[in-house]
Amino acid sequence: MTFWTKIAGFILRNRYLVLIAIAIVTGLLVTQIKYMRFSYTEANLLPEDHQANIQYNQFLDIFGEEGNLVILGVKDSTIFTPVKFNAWNKLVKELDSVKEVAFSVSIADVKELKADRKQRKFVLEPLFKKAPTTNEEVAKIKKQLFENLPFYNNLLYNDKGTLQTAIYIDKAIVNTPARKDFITKRLIPTVEKFEKDHQIDVRMSGMPYIRTINSQNIIDEMQLFVLGALGITALIFFFFFRSFRATFITLLVVGIGVIWAFGFIGFFRYEITVLSALIPPLIIVIGVPNAVFLINKYQQEIKKHGNQAKSLQRVISKIGNATLMTNITTASGFATFVFVKSSLLREFGILASVNIISIFILALLIIPILYSFMPLPKEKHLNHLEKKWMENIVSWMERMVKEQRITIYITTVIVIILSMIGVYQIRVSGSLIEDMPKKAQFYKDIKFFETEFGGIMPLEILIDTKREKGVMKLSTLKKMEKLNEAIQTFPELSKPISITNLVKYSKQAYYKGNPKYYQLPTSQEKAHIFAFSKNSNTNSGMLNNFVDSTGRYTRITTFMKDVGTDKMDIIQGRLDAVIKKEFPKEKFTVSMTGKALVFLKGTNYLIKNLVISLSLAILLISIFMAWMFRSFKMIFISLVPNMLPLLITAGLMGFFSIPIKPSTILVFSIAFGISVDDTIHFLAKYRQELLANNWKIKPAVYAALQETGVSMFYTSIVLFFGFLVFTISSFGGTIALGGLVSVTLLLAMVSNLLLLPSLLLSFEKRIANKKVLKESNFKILPPKEEANKEI
Repeated sequence: MTFWTKIAGFILRNRYLVLIAIAIVTGLLVTQIKYMRFSYTEANLLPEDHQANIQYNQFLDIFGEEGNLVILGVKDSTIFTPVKFNAWNKLVKELDSVKEVAFSVSIADVKELKADRKQRKFVLEPLFKKAPTTNEEVAKIKKQLFENLPFYNNLLYNDKGTLQTAIYIDKAIVNTPARKDFITKRLIPTVEKFEKDHQIDVRMSGMPYIRTINSQNIIDEMQLFVLGALGITALIFFFFFRSFRATFITLLVVGIGVIWAFGFIGFFRYEITVLSALIPPLIIVIGVPNAVFLINKYQQEIKKHGNQAKSLQRVISKIGNATLMTNITTASGFATFVFVKSSLLREFGILASVNIISIFILALLIIPILYSFMPLPKEKHLNHLEKKWMENIVSWMERMVKEQRITIYITTVIVIILSMIGVYQIRVSGSLIEDMPKKAQFYKDIKFFETEFGGIMPLEILIDTKREKGVMKLSTLKKMEKLNEAIQTFPELSKPISITNLVKYSKQAYYKGNPKYYQLPTSQEKAHIFAFSKNSNTNSGMLNNFVDSTGRYTRITTFMKDVGTDKMDIIQGRLDAVIKKEFPKEKFTVSMTGKALVFLKGTNYLIKNLVISLSLAILLISIFMAWMFRSFKMIFISLVPNMLPLLITAGLMGFFSIPIKPSTILVFSIAFGISVDDTIHFLAKYRQELLANNWKIKPAVYAALQETGVSMFYTSIVLFFGFLVFTISSFGGTIALGGLVSVTLLLAMVSNLLLLPSLLLSFEKRIANKKVLKESNFKILPPKEEANKEI
């Protein structure tokens, strides 16, 4: 009696005990769902000890959270009429009064810096003291702001007449649920009311706003994916099996699997991210093929002899082990992410692999037990086993393998050559907003601010002068100004903001507000202007935003457009050249940082690690093959049909200009882990037939093709449409993931049903013997002789 025969006996003799155990585990995991929480921070793709993270954390320690800015923008000429102008200022003041807002900077708050010659100090005076009531008064304010106050250019206005308001959220709530409440319950309703009352289109952006809306889209899509995956897989399943009973059992298994998936997310205290949100629908898509193999085998056995007890035992003993191996290989594909030094990928890998093994256990236990309580399937439910169209497909595959092997090999070689050409055209990319929904209003608003003000993603340059009060030395300021001028040569970057802006504004104020003096002071002027600054408190608030309390550290802030890693590398290289020239290392330490830059660095890091992860998956699955078949030639034969689809997909990405980025490189590890399942099922059946046919390879290959071909076809179609569900997403990365995995798995099916049997037949003399194909360390399927002795 084999191990799996004992397992089958235990399951079928202890049906009620097993079901009670499943109910208890399900109940316990349901209690964990309450611990599931949504991510309120950006995904950090880098390990904590990475240089980019160290530099970013140093910046945060000195200047605090930089992602707390929400921007409101208006491009409407009617805003410069008394009613609307005053209403806009009232809107900003209303938002400024909310406890979640630290402070705001808007046209209503504009202060003019003026020199008080008598007291030798600078004073701040409001741009206007009372609300304007006539068009002339508004026009006067606009003229003064736009023509005489260049300090506020690109900060509060641009030359096209577009206004911008900066709302700084309390840093303490930026990464908490309170941020979401403020954005959704206070900011958006208040702005929408203003839009409705005054017929003005207000644009909103900034990292807190984007993150809030984006995370809500992830939650909405997760529900959509679960329902979509359930719906599409149930329809396909029913189309193949034409049985409500079989469809109900399958949906019950994956339904419990989804509950377990949510439970495990809560149990591990993980956050819902753009990746972990894919776990529940992923479990549905991967769980259904388990049901296909188990139910298909059960119905085949019933059709052979009509004995339910024997059929259920054979389902567990003959398919259970092969299905365990396929699920282990699939889980291994995901588990390799655990070795990536990214918490985002590590959590995804752990959740996916744990849930894949869980859905296998659920299918193996629930399907045989539920069928044991039910009457035998009716003849009409078994008719799909002899469908003419399915028989024709299998016959066509047999004919191709028998008569057209040369054609298969020539086609394979041509496809490999074309794919290699495509691979060399692949580019690496990745940006913070690249995969966000292009049709969403918040994405259109991002593009609006890119066009009008140069971007919304902060790029920070941190300068350490290595001595106290080193920032305010004129030589340092001049070096910073040269770096500012270099930044302005990039169309992808906005006009920079730094302490030099404030110093130039001070000189302008010293010369009675004349805008032509908006420039750095000369060494002679510096003493007079800085003397005025020391005597006044007016600059201290602004100064704190640009310089630390010791005067040693300063920052230059610019905002980036949506640039990919390739462009960012060029920008960084050119800026580094200016930094190296202007800021000698022995006197200064200068580093570029900011959320967007950390993300771009993370993209490059992740791609390198995922290539290692894929290599590890291939190695791990090769070890499984070696353990199961104990033949290196069999490892080669089994890997070729699964590597080919990955190469074709990579080629297609090159031809269709789909870049390598975190979302698309995931495709290869996921698809490889799943597609190798078909190979294991085929080779397991092939080995069983080989033993039964006295090591005659041809009848063994054809018999394996006939029996596993139907199940492989069914599961591949289910997987194809299951992953295709992800293409309804509004996120570019999820669309790419779903579409590419679907295509890869379809190619893998063709490869496993045509190329794999062809290779087995071509290598007939080298592998069809006991010396090469030794007795397996693990009995994947019992030999046919043993099967006949089963109860």
